[in-house]
Amino acid sequence: MAAKVEIYTWRTCPFCIRAKNLLTNKEVNFTEYSIDGDEVARNKMAQRANGRRSVPQIFINDRHVGGCDDIHALDAQGKLDDLLQSTHSV
Repeated sequence: MAAKVEIYTWRTCPFCIRAKNLLTNKEVNFTEYSIDGDEVARNKMAQRANGRRSVPQIFINDRHVGGCDDIHALDAQGKLDDLLQSTHSV
């Protein structure tokens, strides 16, 4: 079973698009929360993301892994695939 991946985005955010492209290229199914202009949703995201309010914010198995640069760094370090294959919270 694959990891549970969630991503908070804005539709026109280039960093969101880049992060989603990475996940799509890895054939990862993810749940996207488009929070354009929705302050309630953004506040909920910030609570989950340790106060971070920028988008995207990405969670793997309910663990906050950060934003676009963070997920690309995990991929470059060879750590992302392991996280994506794990079904356990870290």
